[in-house]
Amino acid sequence: MATKKYIYVIGRRKTSTATMKLYSQGKGNFNIISDSHPEGISLHDFFGWHKYLIEDVLYPITIANQNLQKKIDVEVRVRWGWLRGQAEAIRLALARWLVELSPEYRLPLKSQGLLKRDPRQKERKKPGLKKARRAPQWSKR
Repeated sequence: MATKKYIYVIGRRKTSTATMKLYSQGKGNFNIISDSHPEGISLHDFFGWHKYLIEDVLYPITIANQNLQKKIDVEVRVRWGWLRGQAEAIRLALARWLVELSPEYRLPLKSQGLLKRDPRQKERKKPGLKKARRAPQWSKR
């Protein structure tokens, strides 16, 4: 059996990591594998009724080329984090793949801020505080 050629890219956001295999000769399948779905699930089923997350994931493809989505097969393995972080990790991986596919996409993707890894993470809780910075209420007596 001949194996298909693919491009391997990684995207990260907060604590989420998306490792992605993109097959250039495909039919438009977008398969997401996670801890809760080890057999794989489609993009629309994974994000459910969160339509804004689906649009967010596919935003780099809409900037680059509308017809590109129907010509590729995508297999994504997402780990850790929650839906928003996972969606942005997938989005970064797609943007990196587009630049690797064709360097002409770099300028429009970079101008939209899609090639930068968002480094913001949740701040840790410190001892003696209720949250990361929230101190207990002060009382005079």
